[in-house]
Amino acid sequence: MTTAHQAPGESRPGGRTARTRRAVLAAVSEELAEGGFARLTMERLAQRSGVHLATLYRRWRSVDKLVCELLVEVSHEVPLPDTGGLQGDLRALAHAIGRFYGAARTRCLIEAMVAAAARDPQAAEALRSFFDERLGLAGAMVRRGVERGELPADTDPKAVMAALGAPFYYRILIARGAVDPALAESTATAVWAAARAGAYATAGAAKAPPAKGT
Repeated sequence: MTTAHQAPGESRPGGRTARTRRAVLAAVSEELAEGGFARLTMERLAQRSGVHLATLYRRWRSVDKLVCELLVEVSHEVPLPDTGGLQGDLRALAHAIGRFYGAARTRCLIEAMVAAAARDPQAAEALRSFFDERLGLAGAMVRRGVERGELPADTDPKAVMAALGAPFYYRILIARGAVDPALAESTATAVWAAARAGAYATAGAAKAPPAKGT
């Protein structure tokens, strides 16, 4: 899945720039897993990756930007399903999200990104842009559902996708609990029912009738 946050040199996947990027992002992931965001420094990343400190500062300028780039990179691991029906798509995506955030390294990453966004306006904007883009891409599933008559015509695709993701972030960042298949299943079931009932109507739109079969 493409994103708007491509790094310089990514068009040469076998080149030195790409190898440097891979080494640095691997170092970010490993450092987060071992010590969390509080211990993440450019000096530690230079030592672990073997990339000169001056290069890190020249290309990324801060650990916040590196965390943002890693988040974009690993988000490719969550494919957008097309099962032929929105109910199946929501369920498949919810379980994929659950597996993604069930991994310790991903959990550390999202915690680090939120911590960075709380203190750095640029990191906050990067996080907003990332989620806005992800919601837009995932919204294609909802648009297909509307076209098939599964949802009301005024359904807001981003609102549906935001509702699907919200319980995972609550569980990770607020409740500090485990992300498990039961959470994925209950989330997909609830969002499907709410979307069918018209709960995610576009703001300001006239109320559409419920989807066929409700």
